[in-house]
Amino acid sequence: MHSGHPDSFVRVRGAREHNLRGVDVDIPRDALVVFTGVSGSGKSSLAFGTLFAEAQRRYVESVAPYARRLIHQVGIPAVDDITGLPPAVSLEQRRSVPSSRSSVGTVTALSNSLRMLFSRAGDYPAGAPPLDSDAFSPNTAAGACPGCHGLGLVHRTSEELLVPDPSLSIREGAIASWPGAWQGKNLRDVLDALGHDVDRPWRELPARDREWILFTDEQPVVTVDPVREAGRIQRPYQGTYSSARRLVLHTFADSKSPALRARAERFLTSTPCPACGGGRLRAEALAVTFGGRTIAELAALPLTELAALLTGDGGPRPAGGPGGAGPVHDGGESARVLTADLLSRIGPVTELGLGYLSVDRPTPTLSSGELQRLRLATQLRSGLFGVVYVLDEPSAGLHPADTEALLGVVGRLRSAGNSVFVVEHHLDVVRGADWIVDVGPGAGDHGGRVLHSGPVDALAGVAESVTRRFLFGRSPAGERPARTPAGWLTIGPVTRHNLRDVSVRVPLGALTAVTGVSGSGKSTLAGAVTADLPGVGRLVTVDQKPIGRTPRSNLATYTGLFDAVRKLFAGTDEARARGYRAGRFSFNVAGGRCETCQGEGFVSVELLFLPRTYAPCPDCAGARYRPETLEVRYRGLNIAEVLDLPVEAAAEFFADVPAAARGLGALLDVGLGHLRLGQPATELSGGEAQRIKLAAELQRAGGAHTLYVLDEPTTGLHPADVEVLTRRLDGLVDAGHSVLVVEHDMDVVAGADWVVDLGPGGGDEGGRVVAAGTPAEVASAGDSRTAPFLAAALRGRCQR
Repeated sequence: MHSGHPDSFVRVRGAREHNLRGVDVDIPRDALVVFTGVSGSGKSSLAFGTLFAEAQRRYVESVAPYARRLIHQVGIPAVDDITGLPPAVSLEQRRSVPSSRSSVGTVTALSNSLRMLFSRAGDYPAGAPPLDSDAFSPNTAAGACPGCHGLGLVHRTSEELLVPDPSLSIREGAIASWPGAWQGKNLRDVLDALGHDVDRPWRELPARDREWILFTDEQPVVTVDPVREAGRIQRPYQGTYSSARRLVLHTFADSKSPALRARAERFLTSTPCPACGGGRLRAEALAVTFGGRTIAELAALPLTELAALLTGDGGPRPAGGPGGAGPVHDGGESARVLTADLLSRIGPVTELGLGYLSVDRPTPTLSSGELQRLRLATQLRSGLFGVVYVLDEPSAGLHPADTEALLGVVGRLRSAGNSVFVVEHHLDVVRGADWIVDVGPGAGDHGGRVLHSGPVDALAGVAESVTRRFLFGRSPAGERPARTPAGWLTIGPVTRHNLRDVSVRVPLGALTAVTGVSGSGKSTLAGAVTADLPGVGRLVTVDQKPIGRTPRSNLATYTGLFDAVRKLFAGTDEARARGYRAGRFSFNVAGGRCETCQGEGFVSVELLFLPRTYAPCPDCAGARYRPETLEVRYRGLNIAEVLDLPVEAAAEFFADVPAAARGLGALLDVGLGHLRLGQPATELSGGEAQRIKLAAELQRAGGAHTLYVLDEPTTGLHPADVEVLTRRLDGLVDAGHSVLVVEHDMDVVAGADWVVDLGPGGGDEGGRVVAAGTPAEVASAGDSRTAPFLAAALRGRCQR
């Protein structure tokens, strides 16, 4: 804990990042400090945008200039002064470009230790030379199986996959795997120029021609004379042909677009590599064992099982291996030291509720919360002290049963002489903090002030705080009557990941919550819901993936509001007089946008030996448009000023414009009144992105019965925002629709009509229905880890 000495505080003066209003705040070091507030209040702007950004800026200034270009920087914060700030480590809920070669083992360094164990203490075949640790890595040339390049799978395609409807001609789209637009037309024209009949049904083409078109490795170049189209002059060009198989494999292996890779995967079958049997390694590495198992077999075990095996508690050994209790291997001092290292790395991971993961589990398959907790577990062994760890809601995706363990891990980081600053909504984490910084009181322009910085208990006296009500007792909440199901829907049987032939019945016309510890199979079950189920007229899945990855994507463009706004501007007298159409008011196309910044609003500045920085565009000053475009006004505002309006203000401004009012009303209904219409997608949290998607769907609500499936919709939401969201979900059900949510928030679960609890554990210890019924019925289930927390939530509802 802090000593109270002036030097034991981080002192912030004049913080103005995003919506912060010249914030002055003193925060103790060597303490667990929680930043709270409703979504959009400014807590992340203070913790990450100000404190971590400033700590990183100071570090970057201390390194050699040529090395600065290699460091991902978050920008220079808008703040007058910060004193007493130690170096900082950020553990945010974000991921880099997914790589199939990144795994739990690479993130935690377990892979390195496991490879060393096999290299130094493995059982080698008689006469085999010892192998370097690189020989046990599928990510190195020395270790990767040459048959699959270390991926463990080989991908093949077939004529049936590439051409699902052989009655079509090539011109009619017989080759379904071909890309669309110009590239597909180019491939067709190249084949035509090569002498192939593109108008004959595919099944009538000679078998030899079909084989060549789909599978050839040749890449012939031919002169293409395109068919002249009205109003367009098209000149002959040199076109190169690539087979359908070649294009699909290239897209699947090299495309940076998840959507394109997923599309390519539809035309492929994946089977274990025949050379390595899926082990990913060369034969000489797979011939080495430890405790009777190969490194691939150990890497595939859940971490809890791997730890049990290494300590001698792993149960029966495989044929040929040692059996019974006791050490798994008697390999001398090297085996003892390396086994101890592995166990010390596995311990924090399992403590954080991730023992169901395996060393070889690819990181792209992990949730952002799982990935952050893995990184948190690795920090326990780093030996760092005197630093600030800045964490972004580490409880995200965590079952209440695992929260105590999380607090224990965070507490050990603090006890090691570090400061831990946590942006958090989970009330148990907040209660366990030494200090709370509550930001608000509202969101956007209604927030940006520090309402309280001090001990948690002292927040009880801050009347303006929204957080206070949830920490120290809420006002009475009216209970709604139980709903009568309009029918029943059966999901399954599902056999995928750890679900084995699982079938679940859920009520229609009701709110169903799917619960269970991390890794129990909740998201897998939700992902098995399909639109062709009886009783489901329409299926809407709403996740927390970004609505866009560049500043060009924003709330207005995603929801379609921008189309309505641009039409309004194009309809003004001034726009008509100038001949401006709706496209003139888009910053994404040439015409009305500022060409200096290409409609981005900022330009990058390259300085010799210094990292790239960004500055407002010198011509449009961040407005994104040419001066002539900004001269057109609608009700006194130009297009840039309209995009700068918060949703709350825009709803009043466009109240009599039905095309805009409906969408803005939906955004208000899900608690997003603080966001600006033109706020870039890159500035939105996962929770905000999910609610924007929900709002976009709510505009279309009505008509056919719809089943809404949401995966942890309360992640990243303050309890006050959760209330707003659940009222909207209840409204959907009351309108005759059905809602299924994967959820850890026990208040939301307690208010559901039906609960399906999976488990009892994660990974191989989960994957079955532990209990299903009303919240009260599940709360009394004997072997459910959810039951005691749900029972407590139900008692809390009764006491309000």
